[in-house]
Amino acid sequence: MKISEEEVRHVAKLSKLSFSESETTTFATTLSKIVDMVELLNEVDTEGVAITTTMADKKNVMRQDVAEEGTDRALLFKNVPEKENHFIKVPAILDDGGDA
Repeated sequence: MKISEEEVRHVAKLSKLSFSESETTTFATTLSKIVDMVELLNEVDTEGVAITTTMADKKNVMRQDVAEEGTDRALLFKNVPEKENHFIKVPAILDDGGDA
């Protein structure tokens, strides 16, 4: 399946990324090759093969939900460079507040 450069530009725009024309071409080619490799899996005969959802043993580790005394707020905020209304203030990561 061929991934077009237009599709790469569209996804880049949705992701708020910008690429040069050469990067767009490279991504389109690389992504097309990846999709082609994944599509090869459709040719594998899996008849009679049990479904595998995980390779790890599933085991829930349960513990008692016991309330514990928290750390003193003054101690927690001791090294915080900037705070506001009992919250740690951090730099904005979205220029315009985002589209969410």
